[in-house]
Amino acid sequence: MYIILTYDVHRKRVTKVLKTCRKYLVHVQKSVFEGHITPAKLSALQKELANIIEPQTDSVQIYQLESPKYTKKIQIGMVESNDFIL
Repeated sequence: MYIILTYDVHRKRVTKVLKTCRKYLVHVQKSVFEGHITPAKLSALQKELANIIEPQTDSVQIYQLESPKYTKKIQIGMVESNDFIL
């Protein structure tokens, strides 16, 4: 499956959330990640993030797309380089 993940967390937890998301997905903007992921890895990512964030003040949104072929991405402006290539 293909997912887009966004987050808004307290600055004390940003580094941990960022490092956790980088293990599974491609960092595309400040608090946005995307990429292909298996259901098992998605479950692991969700558990790791749940152990980091404070649910009363932080949020993580995961948009699950069954197939990226039905999604059109339009880029306006600078394209940030990815940390790695899949």
